[in-house]
Amino acid sequence: MKLQLGKFFDDIYELDANGIPCFKLFSGGKWFFPREKKFIDIKSPIDDSVIARVSMASEADADDAVTNANKGKKAIRGLPAIERLNVMRRAADSLEANRKDMIDSIVINNGKTIADATGEVNATRNRLLLTFEEARKIYGDYLPGDWAEENLGKYAMVIREPVGVVLAIPPFNYPLFITYTKVIPALLAGNSVIAKPASADPVPAILMARILEVAGVPAGALSMITARGALGSRMAESPMVNMVTFTGSTDVGQELTKISGIKKIHLELGGKGCAVVLDDAELKSCADKVLAGSLKNAGQRCDAINIVLVQESVKEEFMKLLKDGISKWTVGDPTDPSSKIGPLIDSNAVARVKALVDNAVDKGAKLVHGGKVKGNFFEPTLLGDVPLDADIMKNETFGPVIPVHAFKTIDEALDIANRSSYGLDSSVFTTNINHAWKIAKRLEVGEVTINNYPAHGVGFFPFGGVKDSGLGREGIGYSIEEFTNMKTIVVDTSAAKTWASDA
Repeated sequence: MKLQLGKFFDDIYELDANGIPCFKLFSGGKWFFPREKKFIDIKSPIDDSVIARVSMASEADADDAVTNANKGKKAIRGLPAIERLNVMRRAADSLEANRKDMIDSIVINNGKTIADATGEVNATRNRLLLTFEEARKIYGDYLPGDWAEENLGKYAMVIREPVGVVLAIPPFNYPLFITYTKVIPALLAGNSVIAKPASADPVPAILMARILEVAGVPAGALSMITARGALGSRMAESPMVNMVTFTGSTDVGQELTKISGIKKIHLELGGKGCAVVLDDAELKSCADKVLAGSLKNAGQRCDAINIVLVQESVKEEFMKLLKDGISKWTVGDPTDPSSKIGPLIDSNAVARVKALVDNAVDKGAKLVHGGKVKGNFFEPTLLGDVPLDADIMKNETFGPVIPVHAFKTIDEALDIANRSSYGLDSSVFTTNINHAWKIAKRLEVGEVTINNYPAHGVGFFPFGGVKDSGLGREGIGYSIEEFTNMKTIVVDTSAAKTWASDA
């Protein structure tokens, strides 16, 4: 595979002797190579070829980024809010102008299909355009004091202010969109941001940093630091970093919580979404949606359906529908528009998913379809009669596997679903509104979708986890609340007869 970019991105990389782009760091409004001149090889999961090299930031480079962000927070906070909105509008136009490069970078670097990569670019552009709606959350409140006797003669204004410096650490599975669902609202709220993209596929995030730079983000307000995981922890510990926002594994999220100290933390961690299929569901439609919810992006989604619980009386019919449908989910080269599933991110991901499937089969599950591996490509897999003690019923899958388990009663299904330590998303399929409401109320998750698979999309509906799935919420307007501090200003009108004036 080969990564080719337009002239818009010429300043952010240099070609090595083999014609491979070597990307720079971005901090303090400048693009530069690291002090130690070390690089990380970036491989395409399609064929494991090296498609880019990115700078491996040193501790000194990371410390400089924190210092620059601390200086840059004054510039972004001082930028009028309307101009911050205009920056986002210009960035949306630039993203559209560079659409092909952005889509290609996701396909080649992450292994997404063309359709999924196009959806990711579209969602990022829409998020930029929706900042006009998001900004309304910063307006604040007016509170009259005469509702309480001790506050007679007083009123208060409740406003939201930027937290300061935000460290954003996104995962590999949406290298553009998730990075910028953190960066966009944080900048809009008046914060400076240090982004540390996943080392597996950082190229799309780096390209977007260039787009925001040209769109007018003040120098120092955005840094793009590529490095291995340890530098993320170093920056999270810094007293100059005021907030850490992380999407990824629960283990890393717990570690960041321990080392970050007293600062704001936002975490969207692992998920183990259940699809609860009742015997009165529209089974054909349900099967199609379960397949999509389980297999899109090769199952590498925190909101993916990881377990299917189907009522025993319709299990056989539903399994047949799943078996017939899964064969249409073709796995292949994601640069081919006919492919519906591309590769997993790397060989370690393949080995982990295969171990989960093998463990389930060893414990008595039936391998109904799939299970084959070729390179980083994992065939979409359907497992029937999966016992509850199989690892795949407990651990996040992050692969194109559908484990099915039958239940008799709603209470039994809820008991199984709520055993999980995770609590991000789940769904229920039924035509009975009372059943839907009962299950939705009792599922211990942050979001329940009725008669469809969970999909966070552009974030118009708020989402986030409970239990081991995280802290805080994301979404249009809700992210702004995470990236701001609330301040209450109380005015006592009886304290002085007149207000002083500079006039």
